[in-house]
Amino acid sequence: MRLRQKAAAELVGTAFLVATVIGSGIAASRLSPGNVGLQLLENSLATGAVLVALILALHPVSASFNPVVTVLERALGTLSTRTAVTLVAAQVVGGLIGAVVANLMFDLPAVAVSQHVRSGSGLWLGEVVATMGLVLVVFGTLRGADNSRVAYAVAAYITAAYWFTSSTSFANPAVTLARTVTDTFAGIAPSSAPAFVLAQLLGGALGLGAVALLHPVRRIFPPARKAVP
Repeated sequence: MRLRQKAAAELVGTAFLVATVIGSGIAASRLSPGNVGLQLLENSLATGAVLVALILALHPVSASFNPVVTVLERALGTLSTRTAVTLVAAQVVGGLIGAVVANLMFDLPAVAVSQHVRSGSGLWLGEVVATMGLVLVVFGTLRGADNSRVAYAVAAYITAAYWFTSSTSFANPAVTLARTVTDTFAGIAPSSAPAFVLAQLLGGALGLGAVALLHPVRRIFPPARKAVP
């Protein structure tokens, strides 16, 4: 698979993911004003549903949509440094595009710096837990016999993590950055983003450690099958 195809898949997938997170948040706040619990339910269900669709559609090309996952793939030796850097860049750009599109779809300014401060040790711990669990789900499922299940596993986990983590599970540096340019339900103030990203990186490292402990094999991914002549 060519690198430009992988990068395009990551850009498009991350854009649609962010557009769903932000767009459904805007729709939820308008459809259910004053009911934050219902807004979160609507937001989480939309995000979980789009993850299934996007991962199933793009997994044959590339479907990480998350710099933490991509960096860990590089650490595991399944991606080259050049590929990993390119994919992370595509994810960040895709996320920003998705945020702008979501804003415009709902007749808001294309870019509006979020005023939603999200700070505190409880929220940071929530991001560590959210990202650690996501990494465990992603790589643990991919280690199984049928890696097509990863779409359902990731979607189910993220839908649940919206609710059981204090931070509502951003668990993704590209999505976190994108959410700084929308002053809506899903936004996060730029001043709050760096701590979230650091917590996500820590959670990713802990998740990788958990995968190594639970799947003590050299390769996290099953070896590719050789074509039979």
